[in-house]
Formats: sequence, C-alpha cells, structure tokens
Amino acid sequence: MRLLKIPTVFFDWRVTYGNIYPLGIPQRGILINGQFPGPEIYSVTNDNLIINVHNDLDEPFLLSWNGVQLRKNSYQDGVYGTTCPIPPGKNYTYSIQVKDQIGSFFYFPSLAFHKAAGGFGGLRILSRPRIPVPFPEPAGDFTFLIGDWYSHHDHKNLKALLDRGHRLPLPDKVLINGHGVSFSSSFTVHKGKTYRFRISNVGLQHSLNFKIVDHQMKLVEVEGTHTIQSMYSSLDIHVGQSYSVLVTMDQPEKDYSIIVTTRFAAKKILVGSTLHYSNSKQSLTSSASLSTRGPADELDWSIKQARSIRTNLTASGPRPNPQGSYHYGQINISRTLVLESSAALVKRKQRYAINGVSFVHSDTPLKLADYFNIRGVFKVGSIPDQPRRGGGGIRLDTAVIGANHRAFIEIVFQNREKIVQSYHLDGYSFWVVGMDRGTWSHASRQEYNLMDAVSRSTTQVYPESWTAIYVALDNVGMWNLRSEFWARQYLGQQLYLRVYSPVHSLRDEYLVPKNALLCGRAFNMQRPISTP
Repeated sequence: MRLLKIPTVFFDWRVTYGNIYPLGIPQRGILINGQFPGPEIYSVTNDNLIINVHNDLDEPFLLSWNGVQLRKNSYQDGVYGTTCPIPPGKNYTYSIQVKDQIGSFFYFPSLAFHKAAGGFGGLRILSRPRIPVPFPEPAGDFTFLIGDWYSHHDHKNLKALLDRGHRLPLPDKVLINGHGVSFSSSFTVHKGKTYRFRISNVGLQHSLNFKIVDHQMKLVEVEGTHTIQSMYSSLDIHVGQSYSVLVTMDQPEKDYSIIVTTRFAAKKILVGSTLHYSNSKQSLTSSASLSTRGPADELDWSIKQARSIRTNLTASGPRPNPQGSYHYGQINISRTLVLESSAALVKRKQRYAINGVSFVHSDTPLKLADYFNIRGVFKVGSIPDQPRRGGGGIRLDTAVIGANHRAFIEIVFQNREKIVQSYHLDGYSFWVVGMDRGTWSHASRQEYNLMDAVSRSTTQVYPESWTAIYVALDNVGMWNLRSEFWARQYLGQQLYLRVYSPVHSLRDEYLVPKNALLCGRAFNMQRPISTP
C-alpha cells in the first residue's frame, strides 16, 4: 500500500507594534509581518502547518487557533493553560496538523488584552481534491473579519483598567477587515457569478449582524460543518463565531452596501463596505447608504434564526462519508454539566465566574504541570458540575474539570444575566442540541434536536436563556472553555476541561513538543527525546 505524503506548509511571522489606521488616524496596533489584520492561512485537510512566530513586542505573546481542533496536541493551543508565552525577543515554532477538518476559522492573540490591538487573521481549511463539496466552485472567495473596536483606548490601558478591578467602557466602533471608516474598503464582483464569503466575528464582546443590501445569502458552512443550504437576508454572528455563505450577483450592476451592525446593544454602531459590480458606474459615498432596519424583536428573531441552522446530513465533511454517519442523538449521556455565569465584586474588584469560581492562572501552564506531574499547580474538580444553590458569592481558583476520554457529555450553559453570552471550547466541535428562554430543566431535553443539530466550536447563549450542547470527548488534552466576551474571560469566566486517558499512548496524545518553551515550575524539566 502506498502511503500518501501529507503536505507541510511553512510560515515565518514577525509580531511587532506599528501604526494602524482603522479610523483614518494613527493607533498603535499589533502587526504580523507588517499587516493588520494578519496574513491569511490557506490550508487543505490534514496539512501540517509550521508557523514560526518571532515576538518583537515588549511583553510575552501567544497565538491561538479558534476552531482548529489540534488532535492529540493541546500543547500547541496557544493559551496560557497549555503553552508557555513567547518572551520578548524570542520565537516559538507551532507545529499544527489540521487533521480531519474543513471550514472557516481564525487565529488571534490570547494573552493580556492583545486582541484589542490586532494580531488576528483568517484561517481556512479547504477540502481535499477528491472529497465532494456540496456546492459548485465559487467564482471567488472573500474573508470578512468583523469585530467591535476601541478607537480611544490602547490595549495596555484596557488591561490596566481590568487589573484595577474596573469594568471597561463599551467598544465604540466596528471594523471590517481592519477598516472602520464606511466605504473605505470594497469587494469587486461580476454580474451573474456566485462568490463565497467567509465571515468571522473576531471582536471583543458585541454580537454583530451581517447584511448585503438587496442580496440573499445561502448558508453553506459553519465552523467546519456543511449546513442545510437555507437563504438569509442577514446573519447574526456572535463573538468568536464563523459562517460561510454563497452570494449570487443577480442584481442590477451598481454598488451595494455591505452593512455590519451591533445587535442587542443600547447604542447601534454600524460600518459599511462596498460590494462593487465590475461594470458599476454608481458609487457609495453617503452615510445614508448605511440605513438599515432591524427586526422589531431582535431576540426572538435571532433565536429563530439560530434554530434554523442545521447540519447537511448527506454532505461530506473532511472525509467522503456523509456528515450524518455519526448518530449523536442515539448515544447515552454519561454526565451533565450545568455551567452558569455570574458577576460580582471580590475585594472591591470586578470578577466574573462560572458556577461561583472565577478562574485565576497558575504560575505554570496546566498542561505542562500535568505532563511533568508537578503537584500543587491545579486540582481536578476545583469547580463543581452544577451551580451552587443559594449563591454564596465568588471564589478565586484555577478551575479544572476532569473528564474521561471517550465519554459523551451534555453541557448546559445557563445565562441568568441580561446580556448575550458566547462560549468557545478549544479542541472540539460540539452539537448545539437546544436553546430557549428561561431556566433549563430535565424536561428541556424534550425540545432537543437529536437528528441534525449544527456541529461547531462556539455557541451563543441569549439573555436569561439556556443553550445545551453534546460533546464526544475523543481528544485527550487540556482544553480551554471560555467566554468570548474578552473582558469577562480575562477576569475569570473560563475553565479548563482535562480530558484524561489512563493509557499513556501516542495513539491518544502526543508527547510535549521537543521545542516547547518551559516556564514556571516546569522551567528545568527535561524535554522528551523525540516526538511523533
């Protein structure tokens, strides 16, 4: 049997500060190879990505890969619980395989409040040539990185506010691919052609609505899952989420507004870009082109849209077999976690928590402490499976939930607060089986979609509502589960899921990389002689 050689793609990135001009005036931003946003990663299923990151900032730095599952390799996840930061003036080479994945994703800086300064970019994983894709090859493929933005606050100042225990002001602008001045960017298309738009919300807290005036969008993919191809006039995209749509240029040849606006916000913030038909002689210059009318009840409209997004069971994913081959609805649940957020002052400083525990980092990445068996860094079970009855305030701890490899679990995100929340789980895709207003109970399972729920890595939880997901724990490692509301994540609304196998085998998990940076109590530990 002839073994196929897996392609390896090399990247050499230098991370620097530099002037950026998202609003036409200079701001200090984080650049990758001089670019804001950073370079886009193009890859194919199973490619090996070798990304050498040079840190020329004046503080430690890490990149994380939103939605990339990093099979058996949580050491490369690029969050502080798994990976030592790259010191100033040093470099680290990530070695990532995009194993058994397709779809639209992004990378971002995970430490401090770097995300508010840039350092993010698109990441797409294309299907292998012989794997069928459930739509014709589009005439073009565009990436839209949308997100809220601070126009008057440096990322270090924002971090200092949080460190002093304050809440942050609201972001005051919205960007499209680094542009916050309406119609300062454009996308050229040809009449009669169909294009793919990959849209990721790389922002800090706001849910955003994406709309192309007078054009319908056919949803085809969500975070690596081919979906039922429903038509939408606009899409709500919550923080950390990615969508992929097809748009046919079937309107009269002129310029049209692409509008991104905040959802569920007291003050609407909008930004526009131009969809430019190649033969157009009518340009968009007026702010009047940004006028848009949302639904009377944003919440009801958004919930209905979210429930309509389902998996295409007959389409192939990264492999030839149909996505519906895995019958998740027929598997017995081995454990239920109910995770409830809260906010409170602790010693007169703002903190956020899950099940009453506000996460604090240890002095050593948890995955390295686990690998080298360093005691006292974290304790499995330091956060309960259910919210504490009667409240009891918030305590600080390095929150880690232990779970067994190959378990099949249910996680319920209960949101009693009056804001939209968004949660991401590194290392996995999960099935979003249900969401509704009110409080979850066992009877809520009667509403679950056990046939064609969408599989993704980031889900929203609406105000005073719940969302339930199913997760097949088939990826050993230490995996971050976090709020994508970045200030809340920074101040404690996160935890780690330790997926453990008692059989220490390379079939389940790789060794710590030979080039791993070692820090904290792991600083003098011996690296492995070889890795697979």
